[in-house]
This record gives sequence, C-alpha cells and structure tokens, in this order.
Amino acid sequence: MIAYVDMFSGISGDMTLGAFIDLGVPVEFLKEKLSLVLTGFQLKTTLVYKNHLKATDLVVDVIDQGRPSRNYKEIKALIKNSSLPDYVKRNSLAAFKKIAQAESHIHGQDIEIVHFHEIGGIDSIVDIIGSFLCVDYLGIKKVYASSIPMGSGSVTCSHGKIPVPVPATVAILKDIPVRESDATTEIVTPTGAAIISTLASSFGHMPEMIMKKVGYGSGKKETGSRLPNLLRIMLGDPLADEKYHNTVVQKQVIHVVKTNVDDMSPEILGFLMETLFENKALDVCYVPIQMKKNRPGIQIEIICSKHDLDNIVHILLTQSTSIGVRHHECDRCFLLREKAFIETSFGKLQVKKITNPDNSIRFVPEYDVAKTIAREKNMPLKDVYTQILIDASFHDPLHLTGTDVEYKTLK
Repeated sequence: MIAYVDMFSGISGDMTLGAFIDLGVPVEFLKEKLSLVLTGFQLKTTLVYKNHLKATDLVVDVIDQGRPSRNYKEIKALIKNSSLPDYVKRNSLAAFKKIAQAESHIHGQDIEIVHFHEIGGIDSIVDIIGSFLCVDYLGIKKVYASSIPMGSGSVTCSHGKIPVPVPATVAILKDIPVRESDATTEIVTPTGAAIISTLASSFGHMPEMIMKKVGYGSGKKETGSRLPNLLRIMLGDPLADEKYHNTVVQKQVIHVVKTNVDDMSPEILGFLMETLFENKALDVCYVPIQMKKNRPGIQIEIICSKHDLDNIVHILLTQSTSIGVRHHECDRCFLLREKAFIETSFGKLQVKKITNPDNSIRFVPEYDVAKTIAREKNMPLKDVYTQILIDASFHDPLHLTGTDVEYKTLK
C-alpha cells in the first residue's frame, strides 16, 4: 500500500490525523495506543462538509489545561520509554527533532532544553505520534506528497505577531518544494511540516497507482482561499507492472535545462562542464546543432534536481554566452547503483555495483581509478577496463550486503 498526501490547502497535525481517521483508522485504536505515552486528553471527531466534500474534523480535547509545554528532552524520554512500535518511535523522534532543531536555531537555545510552546502541548504530541500510528495501522509502505502551498499574512503566538509562514515552518521545510497559494493566513503549521517532511519520500506529482481509498481531514480556519480547508490522502496499490515493480528500478523527478550557443570557445565549454558537475549537475552533454543563419552551434543539456535548478541556471547564464535557457520537469528511471571494492589483478579497487532489473549484478570500473592504473602501468586504458571486468566476473554478487563492501575473489 502506498499513499499520496495532496496538500491543496496546506497541512496541520489535526488535518493529517483527521484524514487518516477518515480512511478507516479507528479512534479507539488511537486512544489505546496513545495512552501508552500520555494521558489527559480525549479524541473527538465530527463529520463536516466543506464545498460539499465530506471530511473528518478531529479535536484533541485536553483535560489537563494547566500542564506546561514540554521541552525536547522531556518529549524524547516520553517516546523512548513507551511501548510504541519501533516504526512509530523512530519517526516520531525524527519529527520532533526537526521541530527542536528549528526552534533551537530561531531562539538561540540549547536543543535539549528548548520549549516548544504551542507545539509542545498534548494536542501536538497526539497529532504527531498518532499520525505515525495511523501509517503503521494502514500498512502504508511508502508515502508521496504534493508540493506544499504556503499561506500569507501573520499570526499571533506566545512571542507576539509573526509573519506567515512562521519561522519554524520555514526552517523545517528547507530543501522541500513549496509554492504560493491564495490563502491569507497560516495553512502549514510546524507540526504539519514536521509530519510530512518525515513521512514523504518525495514531493511532486501523484505516483501511478490503483486507487483504493480517499480520506479528507478538515482544518479549523477560514483561510481566505477559494479551495476548502481540507487535506486529502489517497491510498492505493502501486501498479503491478513487472518492468518497474522491481525495487531496483528507481524513479526520480528531475529537471532538464537546455540552451543553444554559437559563439563559445571550446575551452570555455570544457570549463563550464566541470563547473556544472561540481555544482551537483546529474549529467551534462553537448550536442552539435545547426542554428539560424546556417551557423553551427552547440546545444547544452543538463539534468539536475529541483533543489539545484536555480543554481544551475545561474551558472549557465553566468559562465556561458547564453542569454536565455529553457527547462522542464521530467521523470527518469534508473538502476540501483552502489560503491563496492573488489580484489583485482591490480589490487583492491573501487567499482560500481549495478543491480539489473532481473536482480542480476554487474560491476563497472570507475574511470578515474582505471585511468590512474593505465598511467602507472603504462597500459592502454581499454586493456585495464577489460582486465577489471574479467576479475569482477569471479565475484559472487550474493555476498553483497550494502555499500562500501569488500569483495574477495572466489578461487
């Protein structure tokens, strides 16, 4: 089972828990499991309709209103000393660590003693731990998510009035795709940001799946948006396409960047390629083309991650003669590859270990390693490659257990 979290109106802890309950997680199950961690609360759910969409509105009714907010050290002990499932413990600790690091940096306090204020109360602890309990209950193996819409305006907290998105949310969502929205208030809370940044393996388009269930969790605010204040979570089975069902075939959303030039020196093109790779370009290629006025030119094509797109575009416009670039989002599939060491005729060498779609293993020599040997041994590079491949064929791929593993030639 996989899940897609569609944050068309943002995300908060109660919206997330409400959507999971709407998907079929029993409230009594949550009460029982959460009682292993803390007491002093009740869970109340109501069916609501927003823009004619039925959703579950969850309220965490805190009985002990006088209990002060906990600090990170107290919350860690609370979770670690509980009898929660390991998956729930691990992810709950990871989510709270994100919040603690954000608050620690913002307020200049030691991470262990920083108080969480609004997000250190019982309701937020219930939302975070409860969300991971729901994932475990529903048997969700992988979570995907949309990019995250951000609100605007300001909110009032214990420190006074602060801008939206609030600083803690901004810090937690570092390196995660966000977008603007027409909401005029906070629609992504630190709790919601911590939950989804811990849960989701990727952000972007909905994955291909066979839809099984849809759940809606209701937010409390009027956001000023044209969209209802709801969170939608879709459950389904990944497509049973054997070609891509095998986990060794990886999928990734990338960006393709292109530009055409007809007035660049080959030396500068060489420097440009080196600079792009140094700045996390995944691949760079130059293609001969015929441009306007019958000029021979070069098409520069780069693939990169979304996080690195702006920097790659800046380098291209700075280091080349291009006055404009084009880019688009693209899906790519690639084989699982790892670093490994094998014994060869030239000693122990680093190689790439690649897992084929049928789970067979092949080894590929590293160019820089082979080049060094070719120069040291005064051998043709092609002969070094061939010898490494021959030596690699004697290795038993079943001995591989992970990256940086040493292989012994089977005699």
